[in-house]
Amino acid sequence: MSSKDKLTYLALGGAGEIGMNMYVYGYGPVGKQRFILVDAGVTFPDMESTPGVDLIMADPAFIAERADRLEAIFITHAHEDHVGAIGHLLPQLQAPVYCRAFTGLIAGNKLDRAGQDLNQIHVVGAWPETVTVGPFEVGFLPVSHSIPEASGLVIDTPAGRIVHTGDFKLDPSPLVGDPYEPAVLEKIGAAGVKALVCDSTNVFSPHPGRSEAEIRPAIEALMKEAKGMVVATTFASNIARLKTLAQAAHASGRTVAVLGRAMNTMIQAGFSSGVLKDFPPIVDARDADEVPRAQLFVLATGSQGERRAASAQLAGGSYMGLSLKEGDTFLFSSKTIPGNEVGVARILNQLSEAGVDVIDDSSGLYHVSGHANRPDLAKVHELLKPANVIPMHGEHRHLRAHVALAAERQIHGVIAPNGTVVDLTGDTAAIIDHVETGRVYLDGAQLIGAMDGIVRDRIRMATRGHAIVSVMLEADGSPIGGAWVETLGLPDGDREEIGALLERALEDALGKAASRVLDSDEALEKLIVKTVQSEGQNRIGKKPLVTVMINRFDEE
Repeated sequence: MSSKDKLTYLALGGAGEIGMNMYVYGYGPVGKQRFILVDAGVTFPDMESTPGVDLIMADPAFIAERADRLEAIFITHAHEDHVGAIGHLLPQLQAPVYCRAFTGLIAGNKLDRAGQDLNQIHVVGAWPETVTVGPFEVGFLPVSHSIPEASGLVIDTPAGRIVHTGDFKLDPSPLVGDPYEPAVLEKIGAAGVKALVCDSTNVFSPHPGRSEAEIRPAIEALMKEAKGMVVATTFASNIARLKTLAQAAHASGRTVAVLGRAMNTMIQAGFSSGVLKDFPPIVDARDADEVPRAQLFVLATGSQGERRAASAQLAGGSYMGLSLKEGDTFLFSSKTIPGNEVGVARILNQLSEAGVDVIDDSSGLYHVSGHANRPDLAKVHELLKPANVIPMHGEHRHLRAHVALAAERQIHGVIAPNGTVVDLTGDTAAIIDHVETGRVYLDGAQLIGAMDGIVRDRIRMATRGHAIVSVMLEADGSPIGGAWVETLGLPDGDREEIGALLERALEDALGKAASRVLDSDEALEKLIVKTVQSEGQNRIGKKPLVTVMINRFDEE
C-alpha cells in the first residue's frame, strides 16, 4: 500500500435519515481512487412536500461523475430503500451489480421494468465466498432481517477490513432466511476489523430484540378464535411473516388468498430462489369470493396506509370482488413507519365504521422489528471488536447515540451524515472532506433534480392557485381587445367572476401602460404578474402563480 493511497467512506444517502441508502467506498490515490457502491434505494414522497413525485432517491452525481472508476455495485438486500433505485440509476453508473439469489430476482424485476439488461446482475453465494473487483474483495455475510437473504458485507482492502452490516437483527430463529450465528461474526472479527459501518435504526430500544418465532403462538391463537373472514397486512417483503400468517390460517381450516402485486412478487421470488418452503396452497384472488367467509384468510398489501394498495381498497369498499363486513377481522402485523400515521389511521377508522374488528400492534403480540436493538448493537461491537464504528441507517440523533454506545467500549466512533468523507486509512477514522449531496425524483418516466423547481412550482400552485393570462398586441404595441384570464385552484366561487375581475384590472393597467412597457415582452410580463397578484391579494387573499402568453401581430 502506497503512503498516498487512501481508503474512504462516503454516504450519499441513508446516513442522517432512514431510507434511500447509497454508500461509496474508495481506495487508491486521491483523484484516482477506485470505487464500489453499496445499495441504491428509494424513499417515498408525500403530498405536502413532494406532490406528484413517484419515488425519491439519493442523487448519484458524485459517483456518476466517476463512473469510469466504479468497479461494481453491491446490493445488501431486496428492501425498496436499498434496491428500489437500481433500475433508474444504472444507466448513469454502468457497473456490474452483485447480490445474493433472492435479491437478484427482485433487482432483476427492477431492471426489466426499466428496460435494462438483466445480464448486469451477478448472483454471489454467501460468505466465505467472495468476489474481487479492483482493490476490493467483497463477501456477502448472511444476517437476519425482515426479508430473506439479507447480508452484511465483508470488504477487504489493502488498508484493512471493513464490515458493512446492512440492515440486520440478532435472530437465532428467523423462520425464513439466515439465523444469527455469533461464531461467524467472532471469526470475522478475529482477523481484525478496521471499521464497522453499522445499522443504527433501533439504537434507542433498550431491550434485546425479539425473534420472529416468538410471535407465532399469538398469531395461531388469533386465527383459531377469529370469526368471519380474516385479513392481515404486513410488509410485503417480510416473507417469514407471510408464511407464519398463512400457515396459522391454513392450520385453522382457512383457505389462503393474496391481494396485491408486491406480495405476489415477493412470494413468487421466494419460491423461485428456494428460500420459501412449506407455504400453504394459495387460491386465485378472483376465486376467493367462492370460499365461505368463515373459511377465508386474505394477505393484503398496504400496511403503511398506501391509498392504492389492497388494504385501503378493502377498507374503502371492495377489492377484486372481496369486501369486509361486520364481524370480520383485520390484523395489522406491522409497525407504522413514522410519517404514515395518517394513512393508517384512515384505514383503521374506515374498517371500524364497517363493523370490522381491527387489531393493531399496540400490544406487541403480532410484530417484531427487523433491526438490532441497543443491546444487540453492543453485542456486535463485542464480537467484531472494530477499531472504529461509523453509524449509518439512522437520523442524526441515531448516529450520535450509536457513537456514544461505541464509546462505552472505548471504540472510536465518527458521526458521518450524508456528504461526509471519512478517511479509514489509518488506525483512527477521521473526517477529511464534505461533498454536496441531494435528492433525485422519479416524476412519471423522468428523473428530475430536487432543485429543478418543478415540485416547488406544484406546491406554489397548490397553495396559491394559478392564473393563465393571454394578451394580444398590434405591431405598434397597442393592445387588441382586453386580456383573457383563466384561473385554476383559486378559492370557491364563480370562476368566471374572478376571471372577469382580473381581466378588468388588466385592461385598466394595459390602458395606462407606457409605450416602452408595451413594446417589451419582459416589462409587459412583469406588469401583468404584478397586476394579477395585487388584485388577487386584494379581492380573494391569494397571490396566484401567473403564466403569461404574449401574442404580437406584425403588419403585412
